[in-house]
Amino acid sequence: MAILNEIIASALKGERDEPLLEFRDHWLPRGALAAVAAEVDQRLLLTDSPHEAPIAIIPRNRPAFVAAISAVVGSGRSILMIYAFQSPEAVAADVRRLRPAVVVADEQDWADAVREAAREVGSAGIVLRDHAAPENAVGFVSGLEQTDPAVEHHPPFAAPGIEMLTSGTTGAPKRFHLGYDLIERSMVLEHTQYASDSITNSPPAVAMFPFGNISGLYSLFPLLAARKRFVLLEKFTVEAWLSAVQRHRLPRIALPPAGFCMLLDADPPLSALESLEFINTGAAHLPVEVQEEFEAKFGIPVLTSYGATEFGGPVTNMTLELRRRWGDRKLGSVGLPWAGAELRVVDGDSGAELPRGSVGILEVRTPRMGGDWIRTSDVAMIDADGFVFHRGRADGAITRGGFKILPETVNSAFESHPSVAAAATVAAPDRRLGQVPVTAVELRVGAPAVSAEALLEHARKHLYATHVPVRVRIIDALPRTPSMKVSLVDVRALMADVEGR
Repeated sequence: MAILNEIIASALKGERDEPLLEFRDHWLPRGALAAVAAEVDQRLLLTDSPHEAPIAIIPRNRPAFVAAISAVVGSGRSILMIYAFQSPEAVAADVRRLRPAVVVADEQDWADAVREAAREVGSAGIVLRDHAAPENAVGFVSGLEQTDPAVEHHPPFAAPGIEMLTSGTTGAPKRFHLGYDLIERSMVLEHTQYASDSITNSPPAVAMFPFGNISGLYSLFPLLAARKRFVLLEKFTVEAWLSAVQRHRLPRIALPPAGFCMLLDADPPLSALESLEFINTGAAHLPVEVQEEFEAKFGIPVLTSYGATEFGGPVTNMTLELRRRWGDRKLGSVGLPWAGAELRVVDGDSGAELPRGSVGILEVRTPRMGGDWIRTSDVAMIDADGFVFHRGRADGAITRGGFKILPETVNSAFESHPSVAAAATVAAPDRRLGQVPVTAVELRVGAPAVSAEALLEHARKHLYATHVPVRVRIIDALPRTPSMKVSLVDVRALMADVEGR
């Protein structure tokens, strides 16, 4: 059986003029992507970085990154994913912390702060330019042409793979290693959606989830392995999504949970979605009332799933067959265990397994990750028929679309400002995203005055874009309980005018 790097290395080979990837309504041939991948590989060799040293990639959903990821994985090198949607200062901090031998990033992400960080830790720098012809799409960052051998860089992984941030399902997001053997099993061999399709005669697939997290890679690798044509969306928008569905008469497609409200609000004609047999969704909770409203309006079954980076991908799945069999009786469920996974609900304090129908903390055991039960921070119920229903979070995390936010992380960003005494972040309801963070701030007595806008700008330098609150309110003092803990109930009341978005 071929190993992952051999599968991906062959993905861009073949007829050079064959259309492979559509981006911004323009088809790119296989040969153009192969040329960019070959140039990335050549630049990596010129850096003199050790082959076993992980390569940092700051990915964006653009064609050059499809080629770059293919080149790095195809050569058997490892990847350190760095989230692109954060401030240059935060990206620079990641570079300093990870100390990669080489950094690969789009030209818009090579800000001065990032260049300086790469220079400090002796990283070579490769720049990608998607607007350029293939022969000019890859270059070196000036002054960062080679890896500094005198600097100690990130150590090699025990096994080649990709390290990225977890989704936060099992607690605070942390860096997590996915070996190529696991990726091959869980993303390529288990993923049969495209394997039976004719490469040339079937409609293209659509890749829209960020390459920097497992959802994006779970789309990309099966498509490359199957050598299937696909439409690449730089990010999800209703307009781009609808355009892909209509132009290609797609029979199925994924949609992020937040997208259902966005589509309902956009109110497209029923004919715009008439080609769809079903829609897949996952990564975050989809409120059952939104699912009901969507299905009633468009008549398209919504098939949900549940998974996480820590599980190597999805562990439950609602199939079209199950939906037809059970109808609306299992509406709101994320389906049955999938790919050999076992799920159970336990008491949060004792850890004792609870009977079917009980609500408790969800634990998962999957063959991909070995034989241990993995404790999540999710509350769930498993019914008598084995269907799993997600009931929220047990750790106070805010789920904004598919992104899980720990309030403590947001609070710490504000409290690092010299004028801030304390901060408290809570969730406000949002029809489209489910929840959004809002923050109340107490200033230090005698400290220089500062505006809410300035505090937000400070927070942006320390937080991912998805973690930045939609509203900051400066108050005289945070409300506290008799034990002097911040009263989150009262903070929610203070921020109540943000609710009902």
